[in-house]
Amino acid sequence: MTDDITRRDFLKRAVLGGAAAVGLGNLLTVGPELADAATSPTIAVASKGGPAELVRASVAALGGIEKFVQKGNRVVIKPNIGWARKPDQAATTNPEVVAEIVRLCKRAGARDIRVVDHPVDRPAALVLQITGIEAAARQAGARVSLATSTALYERISLPKGRALKSVDVIRDIRRADVFINVPIAKVHNTTALTLGVKNMLGAVWDRGAFHRSASLDQAIADCAAEVRPHLVILDAIRILLTNGPKGPGRTADKGIVVAGADQVAVDAYASTLFGREPEQIGHLQRAHAAGIGEIDLRRVNVKHV
Repeated sequence: MTDDITRRDFLKRAVLGGAAAVGLGNLLTVGPELADAATSPTIAVASKGGPAELVRASVAALGGIEKFVQKGNRVVIKPNIGWARKPDQAATTNPEVVAEIVRLCKRAGARDIRVVDHPVDRPAALVLQITGIEAAARQAGARVSLATSTALYERISLPKGRALKSVDVIRDIRRADVFINVPIAKVHNTTALTLGVKNMLGAVWDRGAFHRSASLDQAIADCAAEVRPHLVILDAIRILLTNGPKGPGRTADKGIVVAGADQVAVDAYASTLFGREPEQIGHLQRAHAAGIGEIDLRRVNVKHV
């Protein structure tokens, strides 16, 4: 297979090959619909019930947590614990969402579950207390820590980076068997929105390097190419509409959790909750262009549950 064969072309040929193997080679015509179905990511949008029910429903629609977490796995969960804000202010991830993810991972047999982030506000202990995430996650069975020391990070290269060539990432994330990104959906004063892809700035030590780069949106996409979650569970139960990312500001109750393995597809859907076209969000557009995920919702299998 030559280097210029795209993934979509390869999957088209694979489908044709499979048809031929069962004697259908001359009967089956693979049109764009079938080829797209073979490559389309699936996301689940849950909108019935409380936070825990929404998490369970969205994950179940993807095949269950066991599709991602196996017995004995070390799981790292990265919510947004950046700000000293109460849950109802919608600047940080809903603690009940985090707790339910921990419980699901425990039931799947995970041997170690850690909740980590790099807060902007200080002191870190106050952030943990006000957000409610520490108490909820610990009670559910996770270890909770905030990475406020350089000793807790490791340098990784970004070989395809255009704005950044390296970044220091929380070591626990790099060494996890399963990494789950759990952002909250909100506006951002620089990047328009902060969703799953943007939430990864809380996984790096020097956020200033992103802002000092030639393009913040490109730097975010550069990082997303190398630091990829196995699963994204996005909290859009209450979203922040103004004064993001910290607030306080105007909020809206959407009552939604969006889950998927394709971080760009999850964010593309979540951007519509703000009346935005996904292509209007610079870092999502660049992440899609880099092949990190699908931005075109017409090519995404959206399951509403």
